[in-house]
Amino acid sequence: MNRQRSFIGFIVAGAIALLIAIAGFYWFFAKNPANLIASTSEPGAAIFVSKLSPAMVSLLTNPDRLQALEREEELSKLKTSLLAKSGIDYKQDVQPWLGNEITLAITTLDIDRDPENGQQPGYLLALATKQPEKSREFVELLFSKRALSGATLAVEQYKGVKLISDNSQPEKDLLAGAVVGEGFVLFANDPKVLKDAINNVQAPDLNLTSSPEYQKATKELPKGGLAVAFLNLPVVAKWQGLELSEQLYNSEIISLVLNPKGLLAETTFLTSSEILTPSAPLSKPVGALQYVPASAGLAISGSNLSNLADSDLAKLWRQATATIYGSGEDVVSRLAKPLVDVQKRWSINLPEDIFSWVQGEYAIALLPEKEQTTPHWIFVVEKSESVEQGIARLDAIASSNGLSINPLTIDKQKISAWTELTTATKKSDPKEGASFSIETKVRGLHTTLGNYEIFTSDLETINEILTTKDNSLVDNPNFQDSIAAIPLPNQGYIYLDWIKSQNLLERQVPILKLAEVLGKPFFDNLRSLTVSSYGTDTRSLKGGVFFQLKNS
Repeated sequence: MNRQRSFIGFIVAGAIALLIAIAGFYWFFAKNPANLIASTSEPGAAIFVSKLSPAMVSLLTNPDRLQALEREEELSKLKTSLLAKSGIDYKQDVQPWLGNEITLAITTLDIDRDPENGQQPGYLLALATKQPEKSREFVELLFSKRALSGATLAVEQYKGVKLISDNSQPEKDLLAGAVVGEGFVLFANDPKVLKDAINNVQAPDLNLTSSPEYQKATKELPKGGLAVAFLNLPVVAKWQGLELSEQLYNSEIISLVLNPKGLLAETTFLTSSEILTPSAPLSKPVGALQYVPASAGLAISGSNLSNLADSDLAKLWRQATATIYGSGEDVVSRLAKPLVDVQKRWSINLPEDIFSWVQGEYAIALLPEKEQTTPHWIFVVEKSESVEQGIARLDAIASSNGLSINPLTIDKQKISAWTELTTATKKSDPKEGASFSIETKVRGLHTTLGNYEIFTSDLETINEILTTKDNSLVDNPNFQDSIAAIPLPNQGYIYLDWIKSQNLLERQVPILKLAEVLGKPFFDNLRSLTVSSYGTDTRSLKGGVFFQLKNS
C-alpha cells in the first residue's frame, strides 16, 4: 500500500515550528534582540539522519525567542491556527519542554525500497527537549487524541526505545513518535523511519555526522546562524528524477544569519574537484558602478567576463537550474529577456561578441519604467586594448545589420550612435497622394568617460548618466547598506531593487506572483536583495544572498 500521504499530523506535530521560524525571519524589521543567537553552531539531530539523506533543515533556536520579532502577534496566530485541528494547545502542551533545535529531514527516497508501489519518501522531525518527562507526556497525549478520533495505536519497544504509531484510516495520515534518550522527540511518517533513525545513532558510520562532505560543510557555517540546511545534491537530483549532464558540486550547506539591516543567507557548494574562480577577488566595489544611475532596478558588477561561460560559477548555475527546472535555458531567457532581445535584434552572441573581450571591470544595469515593458539597459566596461577591438567589432556588426554609425554631442560629450533610418507615412489629402517622412531611430550608443566605455540602449539613459553624475548607485544608501553585509574580498555583486523591479520581474516570471501570495509579509517588506560569491577554497564555492528589509 502506498503511504506517501500529506501526513498532516506529522506537520502539525513539528514542521509548525519551522514555519514559525521562517515567519519570524520575515517579520524581522525594526528589532534585532542581542540575545537572539543560536545555542549551537550545527544540528545535534544530524545523528538520526542517514548520510544518504537528500535534505535536512534545522532551526537552531527556540521558536519562542523569535516572538520578539513579530508584528501584530502574527506568530501567535500562526501557531494557534496550525495546531487547531490537532486539539493540542501550544502554550500548555509544547512550550514547556521544547528546546533549542527543530530539525526536519527527508531520510530516504523510498521507505520500503519497492519501486512497484511508487516512491514513498521518509520524513523525520526531531525536536530538542529540555524536559524529557514533559515531552513523553506530550507524545502520549498526541496519540491518545488520535485514537479518540478513530486511529488504531500500536506500541512496541525497539532497542530500548518506546515507539508509538497509528494505523490510520485512509483519510488520515500515518504518524509515528518516540522520545529518544534525554535529548529529542522524534516524529515520522512511518515506524520504519524511526527505527532507521535509532539505528543511525547506534551505528555512527551510518549517520550524517560521519559523512566527510557534511563534516567539511559544517566547518563553513558562520557564527550566530539561526537556521541551517544541508543538501545532498546528487540525491536531490535523483529525487527529482533527473539525470544531470553536468554534476560538479556534491553538496550544499545554507545558513541564515540575522543582520541589523536584514537577513543574510550564506551558502557553500562543495566538490571533490579542483575549481577556479571566474576572476580575481575584488577588495571594493568596481569603479564601473559610478556610472550606473541610482534609478537602476538591477545591477551586476565584477571583473573579467571573458571566461564566464566555462567558469565554475556558470557550471553551478547550469546544475542548479537543471535540478530545479529540468533546464536552465528558459530560466535565463526569462530573467534576462532584455539582453536576449538585444542578441536577437543585433544578431549577436553575447559570450562571443561581447563578453570575450571584457577582461577588466564591468557593470550591467537595467532601468525599469512603469510605462515600458522593456527596460533601458547600461553596459559599462573598463578601457583596454581588447575593448577597443571589441568596439570595432560591434561597429562592424552594426553596419552588417544596416545601421549607421553617427557622431552626436550631448552636454559637450562626444557620443557614437548606431542609428537606423525608417520611413513613416503622413496623413494627407487623398487627391495629392501619400506623404512620407524619414525618421532616425537610435538602436544603441556608446561613449568614453574616464577610464570606462559606456554603452546604453537610448539617448534618455545616456543623458541621465551625463547629467546626474552625483546620483549614482554607489551613492545610494540602500545599496551601501546591502553590500556592507557581504564579506570582502568577493567576486562582485548582483543587486536587485525589489521595489523598482517588481513589476518587471512579475511580467518575466509569472510564477513569482504565486510566491508573493504565499510569502506576502516578506515580499511586502522586501526592499532589495544582493548576491555575491566569495571565499578562497579551491574545492568549494561560497556565497551569500542579503535580503534588505524595510524599516530595518
